[in-house]
Amino acid sequence: MAMANQTQVRDARLKKLAQSIDALAVKDETMLRHAREMAALRRAAAADLHAICTDFVNSLNRLLAQCEVQLDPRGYGEESFHDNNINLMQINVRGRILQVAFKATPELVSTEDFRVPYTLEGTVRAFNQDLLDKDLIEEQLIFFTLENHKRMWRFFDARTYRSGPFDQEYLIGLMEQLL
Repeated sequence: MAMANQTQVRDARLKKLAQSIDALAVKDETMLRHAREMAALRRAAAADLHAICTDFVNSLNRLLAQCEVQLDPRGYGEESFHDNNINLMQINVRGRILQVAFKATPELVSTEDFRVPYTLEGTVRAFNQDLLDKDLIEEQLIFFTLENHKRMWRFFDARTYRSGPFDQEYLIGLMEQLL
């Protein structure tokens, strides 16, 4: 009788263990799917950031008669994004430079440096020769945020706590400070 009881207990434990392993497989697949979705989102967000910069540069160049604003790199697709490295973009007009550097967060989603969840983080640096001579570089943080299903690039000025969308208006304001 005791042997039959031990067998029933062992069989119940085996059944429970098998269910846990099956549940683990489902959980792992869900995590992998989420990681793939976040990787695709990061690539698209990087391309979107370049598109914002491209629109700004093209809008300015259409109005300029004497100069040309340059964007480096000129082209940027989702395949250009480097998940494990810093990604750089630079807007240059006659030595007045806006430099955008960003990278993926170590976790898929973070709130470490900004209150809104984000998946990409970086900086925008604005400088010219006068500022460099004074050892001054204007620097603000940028984040690709995931706020309530609204995904967007945002800037954050750590000195003033000012925050807003990273868009043409933001870039116009930064460039105006350099002239």
